[in-house]
Amino acid sequence: MTDGLVVVRPGPLSTVQDLGRHGVAHLGVPRAGALDGPALRAANRLVGNEPGTAAVEATLGGIALRALRPLVVAVTGAPSPVRVDGRPAAWGAPVAVPSGAVLDVGAATAGVRSYLAVAGGLAVPPVLGSRSADLLSGLGPAPLAAGDRLPVGPRPPYGPVPELVPLPAPPAQLVLRLRPGPRADWFAPDAAARLARASYRVAPASNRIALRTEGPPLARARQDELPSEGMVLGAVQVPPDGLPVVFLADHPTTGGYPVIGVVPPADLAAAAQARPGTPVRFLVLPSRPVAG
Repeated sequence: MTDGLVVVRPGPLSTVQDLGRHGVAHLGVPRAGALDGPALRAANRLVGNEPGTAAVEATLGGIALRALRPLVVAVTGAPSPVRVDGRPAAWGAPVAVPSGAVLDVGAATAGVRSYLAVAGGLAVPPVLGSRSADLLSGLGPAPLAAGDRLPVGPRPPYGPVPELVPLPAPPAQLVLRLRPGPRADWFAPDAAARLARASYRVAPASNRIALRTEGPPLARARQDELPSEGMVLGAVQVPPDGLPVVFLADHPTTGGYPVIGVVPPADLAAAAQARPGTPVRFLVLPSRPVAG
């Protein structure tokens, strides 16, 4: 592995992400990984990488990097202006970056998170089977800073590379399906119906750990303490203020607030691209029957 990129401008928050750590939650290790998995896979596909190859996840303000050797890159996720040494380049398509040139991914014009894949992948050292940065536990590489050098692996064997990989636009309204439980009985009997009727917004305090909401609080039927229990990706926890919190990739593995339901992983890529103020609706699904 050799240095392939050096960070010129890190943006507000840029991290290295792949598809995360799996099978280690029992050790208290969060999953981490790209919040918008389809966008990461698309960027990798455009440069010929395996789907889960490590790439840069940039937040809102983009990132600029200097190529230390000729590279092929692709940017997906949040639509953003892309430039190579000041000249406009393609978003959502493979781009050749000469040695010494600066690749600049500008501020997102919509959505939140952009994904920059490099042919060969970012070859930072893996930790527990993943190269992802986990902002909650501190595992993996630290958020990128100016001057950081990123090693890039060997370019994958030549093969047909698509010119375009379609992706959905960032959501104008976020609709999250919700499977009730396991602690729905800790809330008022009509809490699920109220949740389905209510209008929420994405709160500015949202981050890689959770999407936080603003709107009408949910009333609890029980006020006693809940012992800490395991949490899963997409769990919708309700803290004392009554406002639902949707756990994302860097979520803790345990928690002590009741979980009214769980959002399927397939809905969370849109949550990764929902800006503060985006309307949120919860679509409550029927409870699964209990086997007798």
